[in-house]
Amino acid sequence: MTNLVHVAAAVIHRGDGSILIARRPAHVHQGGLWEFPGGKIEAGETVTQALARELCEELAIQVIAAEPLLVVRHDYPDKAVLLDVWCVTEFAGEPVGNEGQPLCWVGVAQLRDYPFPEANQPIIEAVAAKFLP
Repeated sequence: MTNLVHVAAAVIHRGDGSILIARRPAHVHQGGLWEFPGGKIEAGETVTQALARELCEELAIQVIAAEPLLVVRHDYPDKAVLLDVWCVTEFAGEPVGNEGQPLCWVGVAQLRDYPFPEANQPIIEAVAAKFLP
């Protein structure tokens, strides 16, 4: 098995109850599927530093308030990921796909209608448990 890839991922929750998702570029691992924004944690970074950096780079937003949601480990045939997932409840700026990735605000109940990587399924369940009545 290759090295474990540690990723900071954000469930960005807007005041109207919707969640921001982004589509992975076709040429990357799990390309074409939807995901929660974020990226690899660099050496020497904390999870929250990585989360803030990635969301600034990818979406041009600044994290104001975030809280841990869950940690998911998933082994794919070609790599293993450790997703450190945080709920971003307050941010500055309007998200844009800085890397050309399509973005979509989706109601929590509609998340299951989008194709996500397998590793994201527990995140969708946790989001539903947190935000749906």
